[in-house]
Amino acid sequence: MSAEPVSTPAAPARPTGRFGDAGRRVAASIIAVLLALACGAILIALWGVNPVSAYGALLNGAFGNLNSIAETLLRAIPLTCTGLAVAFAFRAGTFNIGAEGQLMFGGAAAAAVGLALPHLPPLLLIPSMMGSAMIAGALWSLLPGVLKLRFGANELITTIMLNYVAIHFISFLLYGPMQESAGYLAQTDRLDRATTLPQLIERTRLHIGFLIVLGVVALSHFALWHTSWGYKLRVVGLNARVALNSGMAVTALTVSAFLVSGALAGLAGYMEVVGVQRRMIEGLSPGFGYTGIIVALLGGTSPLGVLAAAILFAALQVGATTMETAEGVPSTLATIIQGLVVLFVIGRGTIDLALRRRGSA
Repeated sequence: MSAEPVSTPAAPARPTGRFGDAGRRVAASIIAVLLALACGAILIALWGVNPVSAYGALLNGAFGNLNSIAETLLRAIPLTCTGLAVAFAFRAGTFNIGAEGQLMFGGAAAAAVGLALPHLPPLLLIPSMMGSAMIAGALWSLLPGVLKLRFGANELITTIMLNYVAIHFISFLLYGPMQESAGYLAQTDRLDRATTLPQLIERTRLHIGFLIVLGVVALSHFALWHTSWGYKLRVVGLNARVALNSGMAVTALTVSAFLVSGALAGLAGYMEVVGVQRRMIEGLSPGFGYTGIIVALLGGTSPLGVLAAAILFAALQVGATTMETAEGVPSTLATIIQGLVVLFVIGRGTIDLALRRRGSA
């Protein structure tokens, strides 16, 4: 009588698919940020300051009290919007480096509507201002999309160039037809208080725009991962030729990506005009559109990742001031640390590969 063969239980399968890959990418991003902070600590030590106390001051400045947290979240609002704008374009296989100009156009459009219709009820005026800002940003973003699809122009170049056109055109408006009635500064008159966004936390500058942004993040996540449009958009981004051969309307999907991208950047301009400045000013953005590129890359072009990356960069920017005043670390060094984060995030593919090999071992 022969013995029955004993079957060895199979080893549990390793997690694969989108969630497994996403977890590994998140881990790679975290490691990249930690390595950048470690290099920053070396630079701080070379400056003659204790890195632990310097980073402690940075954290205290960003999250040490309610006002610090509010300032960090306030700075994260435009960074999240511009990061999402860049992320949608990347998902479609295109580049939108023009979020800075689209933000400026969005802010100017919101201010123009608010000043032109001051007697409109707030329930109508506020959505009108927000909608005009998003439409203005979308239309300015559509221009490089048309140039790409119709004439084959490189959108990387056209979006950068259109930033300068937008910035100087808005400057012309603020020194001309949109200038304040006093006629001194390149800014509009102050918006009526009824048009501005109410505070989210009393005695801070944080407004309910942060809740709006959270809703936009959730809607963006749903659109990308739970709609046929989002699926087709991601297919186009991965391989436009395969998408075209599958019968997908590649041109329409690309145009929609440019429109959504510009609308989100325009929303950032609306948030700054209505929630922070209470008017349109010449230097509305200190580079939110460009930082949004970094935020999108660090967040893995995922809406939830973009939100986390925006809060991280907002904390670095807000906490840098406290680190400078409390520990004597120059703000330029904080800027270098942000640059190190960018460099390590760009090279996180090496970290991802190491994690992949370790996971398959």
